[in-house]
Amino acid sequence: MADFRRALVATLGHEGHYVDDPIDRGGETYRGITRRDHPDWPGWRVVDEAKREDGFPRNLQGNAEIERLAGELYKRRYWDRFQGDDITDQGIANELFDTGVNAGVGRAVGFLQRALNQLNAGGRWCPDVVEDGDLGVKTLAALRQYLPARGGAQLLKAMNVLQGAFYLELARRDPSQERFVHGWLNRVDITKAAAV
Repeated sequence: MADFRRALVATLGHEGHYVDDPIDRGGETYRGITRRDHPDWPGWRVVDEAKREDGFPRNLQGNAEIERLAGELYKRRYWDRFQGDDITDQGIANELFDTGVNAGVGRAVGFLQRALNQLNAGGRWCPDVVEDGDLGVKTLAALRQYLPARGGAQLLKAMNVLQGAFYLELARRDPSQERFVHGWLNRVDITKAAAV
């Protein structure tokens, strides 16, 4: 079964610490957690206290309390929503988690569902699933059937292709977001399937 801590370490490698970029739709952000989307997160109290001290935002780095709070939010709001503990392939779980954090859990699960449906050889490796962005019993069962038959490499590659296409389309629709595309594409690695 997949390990949340491994997925968290990989995702935090893509996330900065404190950022408040006026062009970024997320606005004020700590470790990828936006105040806009998570206004009640207890970590904002730590951030606000640190703002009153010298050395902000560097004084947040290495703060054990805010890192613990970030991990708790990521576990509850992202990992648990797609049943990460029940995924048998760490690479697939990492991808669902990282894409979920950056683009939304429903979108990440939708990428998995679409990839399963396109790679199942007309139902030979697993049944088609509804592409609803919800990792329910049927999607989890299809994934568990697919992985022993075909492995995770091609599935992971397909999920990354869909993720990359999403980022490019996002920037195409809103050119103000183009400045973030290179960073977003750092999360898209079709070669990592073999390395996870």
